Formats: sequence, C-alpha cells, structure tokens
Amino acid sequence: MSHTPHELADEFPEKADAIHALKLSNPHFAKLVDEYHEVNRAIHRAETNVEPTDDFHDAEMRKTRLTLKDQIARLLAAPAEG
Repeated sequence: MSHTPHELADEFPEKADAIHALKLSNPHFAKLVDEYHEVNRAIHRAETNVEPTDDFHDAEMRKTRLTLKDQIARLLAAPAEG
C-alpha cells in the first residue's frame, strides 16, 4: 500500500493551470475537487494510521476517490465552453 498522497497536481501535472481555472469558473468542478481532496486526505490518514479504518471502509473511500478522479478527468478533457 502506498503512503503517498494522490494530490490532483500529481495526478494531472500538465493540467494544473486548467484545474485552477475551472475551480474558479465552474462551481460543480470546484465541488468535485473539494470532495476529492477530502476523501484523499482521509485515505492518507488511514494509510498512515493517524485514523485507522477497516478494509471495507478503506475500499469504499478508494472507490469514491477513483470516481471523483474520473469525473474531474472528464471535465478537464471537455472542450472549453464559450
């Protein structure tokens, strides 16, 4: 198990500017990013035993993080509106 946080800047290094711009212009995207960071921090706390959790909860958090990451990736890949 990796104890490395999966920050969005690390997951999408080439999209850092787009992430920042979308967070400012798209409330839905900003909400997804906030949710991603929240669950990502919870996973990291569980991995480092700061807040241990059971295997089921850990798996559910990881599924949630992956779903959020997929939604964020789709929005980053979508052509800009306007």
